[in-house]
Amino acid sequence: MIRLDHTHVMSTFHQYRPDSPSRVKKGLANTLCTALEVHAQLEEEIFYPAMRAVTQNDVIAKSLEEHQEMRRLIGQLRQMEPDTTGYDETVADLMRDVMHHVADEETLVLPEAERLLADQLGELGMQMTKRRLQLVRPRTGEIALDMGRAVSGHTVALAMVGVTALGLLVARRSGHLDLSRFKVGKSA
Repeated sequence: MIRLDHTHVMSTFHQYRPDSPSRVKKGLANTLCTALEVHAQLEEEIFYPAMRAVTQNDVIAKSLEEHQEMRRLIGQLRQMEPDTTGYDETVADLMRDVMHHVADEETLVLPEAERLLADQLGELGMQMTKRRLQLVRPRTGEIALDMGRAVSGHTVALAMVGVTALGLLVARRSGHLDLSRFKVGKSA
């Protein structure tokens, strides 16, 4: 679950472009902020305590400090607009911090967790999933809005073509569209 969160955040970061429309930048940045807030809370409430119970890994203490720096940058981003001077740099700073954090967790913490907590990982995953739903439920409207903002114009155009094609297919199958009157080929 932690690796999936990392993948989601990194994928969203890679979609961010300083020359994107403000709406897209805001949607992507807010999506990142929300994902990171939820992820950090899950780690701090469930995963890190489980790790501290079986090991004295210094990376976990460092990770808590990194979470605080991420929260500081998230707070700055949430107070800024995409066209504000420094917005793109703040996103880049957040991205740099997250990449460092992910590298530490993926190479040091998670392999140790898989070794030391092997028999508890399923239960920890269930606890984290339940808690994630509790954290996300009151924010579903905000999350949907941010995802809608994050979609570029090109993606919207592709989605509309897909919806139109699907609509035509459904209409044809339901008998509401008869394509036989549109003959293709030689005319008489």
